[in-house]
Amino acid sequence: MKLIRDELAVKARLLPPTDDGFLMLAAEAGRWRGYFPSGHVPLAVRLHEAAAGADAREVTVFRAILRAPGEGDELLTARGLHPARYDVAVLFRTASVGDALALRESAAYQQVAEIARNASRRTHEVVAGNAARLGDVDHGPDHAFLFNYFYADDRDTLLKVWEYTAGWFQAKTSLPNSALMRPLDGEPADYGIINHGSWPTVPTFLPSLLFRPSFRSFVLANFKANGIAAQPIVYRRLQRGTS
Repeated sequence: MKLIRDELAVKARLLPPTDDGFLMLAAEAGRWRGYFPSGHVPLAVRLHEAAAGADAREVTVFRAILRAPGEGDELLTARGLHPARYDVAVLFRTASVGDALALRESAAYQQVAEIARNASRRTHEVVAGNAARLGDVDHGPDHAFLFNYFYADDRDTLLKVWEYTAGWFQAKTSLPNSALMRPLDGEPADYGIINHGSWPTVPTFLPSLLFRPSFRSFVLANFKANGIAAQPIVYRRLQRGTS
């Protein structure tokens, strides 16, 4: 691992990982106009209705509201990988990864997945465990929810770099929580990890990404130096009555 501007390097304050399993379905359904999506909410509404019967501890449907600044377009192009542009996501949280694997085979999930596949240009479906966490992500409030889709040639290096960059987010954006999802062996390898977290509002974090020089000179610089593509998308939880 290479560490750029190591005087800013502080590891994140982590809690022990949980035994939770995650089944994630992400879809590219609408269109992106720069950093903002459009045309994706109807699919999110359909998935919200279809996912209600899934046997999981928690099921949450998200609609994208913006793409945050990231790093790694050149790396993705060199590896022949399509950038993450998922404007709808469904996250199923289960008691274990075994339960998540079983859920994927269920008729309830297959119905949700079929709706997403038929209405989207691309989907990403993956079962993951919890590799690390800053705190539990509460899906009750109408917060700004992050899914950051990370690609790297070396997943071990990716995890080490994430721990330092997550420390920056704790210090500079008051990031209160985060659940790091690591795909199980044999799952699609598009993303070595997917980081899920939340802030109370978009202004809580976005100004730091736009105006703090250390976001580029430390966070993005360390991603680039270590061959990491970070593709963050910010979502809102779909609520009843959304249209």
